[in-house]
Amino acid sequence: MSGIQISTLANGLRVATDPMDSVETASVGVWVEAGSRFESATASGVSHFLEHMVFKGTRKRDARAIAEEIEAVGGHLNAHTSREYTAFYAKVLKEDVALAVDIIADILQNATLDGEELGRERTVIMQEIMQAQDTPDDIIFDRFQETAFPAQPLGRPVLGAPESIDAMSREILAGYMSQHYGAPRMILAASGRVEHEALIDLANRAFERLPPTVAAEREPAAYRGGDFREERDLEQVHLVLGFQGVGYRDPDFYPLSVLSTLLGGGMSSRLFQEAREKRGLVYSIYSFPSSYSDTGLFGIYAGTGQDEVEQLIPLVCEELRKVVLDVAEAEIARARAQLKSGMLMALESTSSRCEQLARQIMIFGRAVPVAESIAKIEAVDGQAVARAAQRLFSGLPTLATLGPIDRVASHADVMTLLT
Repeated sequence: MSGIQISTLANGLRVATDPMDSVETASVGVWVEAGSRFESATASGVSHFLEHMVFKGTRKRDARAIAEEIEAVGGHLNAHTSREYTAFYAKVLKEDVALAVDIIADILQNATLDGEELGRERTVIMQEIMQAQDTPDDIIFDRFQETAFPAQPLGRPVLGAPESIDAMSREILAGYMSQHYGAPRMILAASGRVEHEALIDLANRAFERLPPTVAAEREPAAYRGGDFREERDLEQVHLVLGFQGVGYRDPDFYPLSVLSTLLGGGMSSRLFQEAREKRGLVYSIYSFPSSYSDTGLFGIYAGTGQDEVEQLIPLVCEELRKVVLDVAEAEIARARAQLKSGMLMALESTSSRCEQLARQIMIFGRAVPVAESIAKIEAVDGQAVARAAQRLFSGLPTLATLGPIDRVASHADVMTLLT
């Protein structure tokens, strides 16, 4: 990462570049430190709604012009919203970086938030929510999140609730943007065929109208855990069993990543081998860590039959108990190799490098050298994995199930199975 440079403009906007001289393209975008956990209950979904609305026209370009200008040069423009940030980014040829910066700056500073467009986009987002509701292996993760962090911003879905989307107004959108979209809360990052000083010059001209405001602090997370069940007429039971995880800065972040990989991170993982290959109980099963700035979640997803779920949950709990007691060095080495290869393969993509750079600055205030991350992965041993497993699996579990659930073990049964 020796080529990475980071500068802060007078208004507080951070500008970061990760040059790749071997490519002819560049990825560039703005990451805003504002996501769904910064929202009030009545404005749930405003971050995602705003992500949609800025593409619907500015004082300089209408929605069609935004799409046509970027596609006229063969570029791609997109955005996404998470619980802690919202990103707006483009991938273009090296000679079109200035255009990409101009368009992104335009939508983030000059969006009209037109009333007619708002009405149309409200319908689009309602359809998006309904599509998620109709996709059991998608919506189960929202139910898991809500059960783990009930009645708080971190537990609410990124898309928002139908009632809050129905009540979303231009005033709510504009107020949220004014409060959170200040220069000190934003990072302009680029990777690929880019020059740092040239990007600074572009940023000074394009983002001069950004306010220097700093957003209010988000509500601290409070993990609760518990049990969610929804009976549906489906062929499969969709379930997520999980626990409180760790934040990005936690010493157990890398041990937990290794644990997740060896437990349910691939075809050689314990859960895949035991549940699918040996017993045929599932088609899909995997584990995942989700980290945030101050906390996290660890979960195991599976889709299984109504009969098979009776065997599956005890099997999963048994594997969790076993991993606390014994992990072979070969498993740890294999998991470390998977994590390292995933990290290094991502370095071949300008988009991945751009996003990684922006997120590292948000989380750590600096770019983290690849060698530093690799060294932390390499340092994970059996003792560290066992410690992380003991820490997680001795806590209160969260169980979310959807489908034909009459044979799903109770939350109390799960707690007994884990002891």
